[in-house]
Amino acid sequence: METARNLGLLREYMTYLRVEKGLRPLTCEAYDSDLKTFAEFLESRHGVLLTSTQQDVSAFLQHLRTHGIDSRSAARKLSCIRGFYKWLLLDRRIHHDPTVNIDSPKAWKVLPKSLAESEINTMLDGAEASANAATSRPQARATALRDRAILELLYAGGLRVSEVTTLSTSDLALDLGRVQVRGKGDKERIVPLGDKAVEALSIYLKEGRPHLARVRARAHAADGARLFLSLRGMPLTRQSVWLLVKSHNHAASPHTLRHSCATHMVEHGADLRSVQLLLGHADISTTQVYTHLALGRLKTVHRKYHPRGINRSLSTNSDPETAAILLDEETP
Repeated sequence: METARNLGLLREYMTYLRVEKGLRPLTCEAYDSDLKTFAEFLESRHGVLLTSTQQDVSAFLQHLRTHGIDSRSAARKLSCIRGFYKWLLLDRRIHHDPTVNIDSPKAWKVLPKSLAESEINTMLDGAEASANAATSRPQARATALRDRAILELLYAGGLRVSEVTTLSTSDLALDLGRVQVRGKGDKERIVPLGDKAVEALSIYLKEGRPHLARVRARAHAADGARLFLSLRGMPLTRQSVWLLVKSHNHAASPHTLRHSCATHMVEHGADLRSVQLLLGHADISTTQVYTHLALGRLKTVHRKYHPRGINRSLSTNSDPETAAILLDEETP
């Protein structure tokens, strides 16, 4: 009985997330999984979702800690639970939110893994070399051009893997050097692209995609002219992109390239607000994981330019605006 009540409630919530909030299916699946984990924990304590208490939520977080769940994953699960009980409050099914006054597990301060610029260059140069070498075999040439375009796009635009696999040819505006991306919650954003990414995509559209699309003619109409296709002419899956990235660097993933994009931009002086817009973060607090990189660069410039700086070695004709620009960049 308790299990049936919990599952029925979760089905209603998933419908709310899909229909009213417009969340993507993968996001809803993740929320559903987290809430089912919490519901199972409550059942082990002879409780149900509607009557959960603050003690239940605290005990759940402790349960996660004792089972080796890291703080970031625990914080994500708590955020999911908060959203669920906020919905119940708005729907007047409960009168007290059990997540009130529950502190979120401290998020780790280690920057998400990223590759060095030299490693990125090795990946992209290798993909370009593979495309140039596969001239005698049409299929190999088409997939090599596709793979190079995907890698360039992941790094140039900091796209999520789900955003890459759902792109359509109509989303590209290569003459303007940009692509229109639909992110979480179906929110759209315009992402600028560099010359290398534009070049790779242009060649793929001209020489690679037509060959892949011919394999299955109806793929064009049935799948909304998806940009990246498999050898069978079907839309490329997230798993395929993951394997593609791994084949060029076993320590990398599509998300690694996304983090590398943001990391390298901040290291070269980009302000966090610009990085937030590029990545499609709804809240600047998500982007602030990269703050220490910007502060590290500011510290280096301070040492170089300040009259009392440790490493001051400037001539009198050095650019006086550099420090002011860097300070301004730190303002979100």
